[in-house]
Amino acid sequence: MLGLVFATLWMAQDELASQAQELAMRKQYDQAIGLWQKALQQNPKHFPSLFNLGLTYFNLKRPADAVPVLERAAAVNPKDFNTRYLLGASYSQVNRVDDAIRAWRAARVIPSSHPRMLLELLIVEYGKGRYFNEAAEVAKQLLRDKAGEPNAYFLAIKAFQDAGDFDSGEAAAAEAVKRFPDLPRANFEHAFYLQKRGAMEDAIGYLRKAIALDSKYEEPPFFLGDLLVKQGKNEEALGFLRQSIACRADYIPARVLLSRALMNLERWEEAIAELRTTIEMDPKHPQPHLMLSQIYFRQGDEAKAKVERELSLRLRRENPTILEAAQGRPFKN
Repeated sequence: MLGLVFATLWMAQDELASQAQELAMRKQYDQAIGLWQKALQQNPKHFPSLFNLGLTYFNLKRPADAVPVLERAAAVNPKDFNTRYLLGASYSQVNRVDDAIRAWRAARVIPSSHPRMLLELLIVEYGKGRYFNEAAEVAKQLLRDKAGEPNAYFLAIKAFQDAGDFDSGEAAAAEAVKRFPDLPRANFEHAFYLQKRGAMEDAIGYLRKAIALDSKYEEPPFFLGDLLVKQGKNEEALGFLRQSIACRADYIPARVLLSRALMNLERWEEAIAELRTTIEMDPKHPQPHLMLSQIYFRQGDEAKAKVERELSLRLRRENPTILEAAQGRPFKN
């Protein structure tokens, strides 16, 4: 008798969940959510209701509501890949980086058809949490599993750079440009490592190719402008730096470097105008004020130079990490 009552109740929950799913497919989300919640009142461990309710919250961009529901679903069915994956994505959206990593690591050991996708997500999430060494280790596995996909190389190169693994980054960049010679980013990444090795002219050649392949890609002209400024070719650098800014108006490093090139050419008023624009875009950045101080000092206006220098120092104290590379840390299980 007890078994019969339980079976009837379970059927009722399944029927409610089925009706809710139909409503959700018709985008009648409030009604669907109400039915799933009703099913869960009858049985708090009804997995279909838990999963689909969490999925609906996630699709409605309500990750904070999705998290507790999906946590319950994962507790009921810990071997369900989709639940672990979705829980990790929800954690990520509410900036619970460590929990997202744990959810996706748990998903990795569950047989599924999407293990490579998880590697990409883990690399990104490890990076967000400044777990750079862990990201680099996952990147090595990603390259073994997805050597034919450009994004695998680009994710790995970034992970290796963050972890300070120059050799792995250089090897990945060289292999990427070999496999994908017509991809602008592959040429750009290879150029980065070439200049690190001191092969400036080779690097410039790859940067020019990247620019020719995609004139809207802001990084190659910025980087080429940077190399030219370092070589004292400030006039030639101007056009590339302006191209970079045309691609991305809020590219602060490019605006700062353009101002530096103008200063090197003693085109003071143009440099001042560019620095003022940069300050409008990023009022908390100390570097433009320091450069203005240098210009005013060169022009003999020591009062203005002092004001800008003191402002730069204050901003530097208030934003101590703005000019520093992020430091890695180990992930704690």
